[in-house]
Amino acid sequence: MNRRVKDLHLLPKFRDRLSFLYLEHVRIDRQDNAIAAHDASGVIPIPVAALAVLMLGPGTNITHAAISVLADNNCLVIWCGEENVRFYSSGMGGTRSASSLLHQARLASNDNTRLQVVKRMYRMRFAEDIPEDVTVEQLRGMEGSRVRTAYAKMSQETGISWSGRSYDRGSWKSADPVNRALSAANSCLYGLCHAAILSAGYSPAIGFIHTGKQLSFVYDIADLYKVDLTIPLAFRMAAQNPPQLERSVRLACRDIFKESKLVERIIPDIRLAIGESNQDDFSVYDADEALPADLWAPKDEGNEVIQ
Repeated sequence: MNRRVKDLHLLPKFRDRLSFLYLEHVRIDRQDNAIAAHDASGVIPIPVAALAVLMLGPGTNITHAAISVLADNNCLVIWCGEENVRFYSSGMGGTRSASSLLHQARLASNDNTRLQVVKRMYRMRFAEDIPEDVTVEQLRGMEGSRVRTAYAKMSQETGISWSGRSYDRGSWKSADPVNRALSAANSCLYGLCHAAILSAGYSPAIGFIHTGKQLSFVYDIADLYKVDLTIPLAFRMAAQNPPQLERSVRLACRDIFKESKLVERIIPDIRLAIGESNQDDFSVYDADEALPADLWAPKDEGNEVIQ
């Protein structure tokens, strides 16, 4: 069927999708209702209807028609640096409703509700019960200890020396293999979390633990999974020392994200963290993108619209 998909009920849910695809030095164009990547070796069809994130690296050219297909299929497009370790720009999410974003903004704008979300996010990272009266500083100390333990454990298991998280952004290749692997793995994780956040209608900028950057909420959500997923993967890949480390890390991330069913978990975890219903919402703005928005009025003035 060769038509633009406007009813988002016809699209796969985010949880039903593959995780991500990174491409560089290719030309991407529309091919029927999908896209295809062209390079010196030939043409590679890409089934965008089942893809959550397309990451475009250096040397990539993409047509307007291809972007249109990606947008129709609610696939987030990210323009990134070499090996996906720098983030430059991204497209928008699938929903046109702002209800989830407004809920997120209300929570983040009030110190009491924000503190509740922060504590809930920290508790989600631990396997044991956390006392209600624990402070944020205590939770940060516990989390710091947990992360250091994870690094030390993987260092011992893999035989990879670990002296701390450190790398020079201006000289990427000078970093040791495990730090490069960590950065590459975390970039993949950020991309997937970013896509989930936008797909569900939240803002990647309105963070609770992290603040001040356009990806603050992405970092909040990604931190829920690093100890279980990207830290062990990075150490294992560094121990294997493949000739193309970053590429091998990306492929390993795709496998572990699939095995852990991460795509199915992210949006429910976001909603759990901010205390929002897990029910699938469908907005009238999704059914009709051109529908005019409501007009705001203070509650004490009622909802009457001035003509």
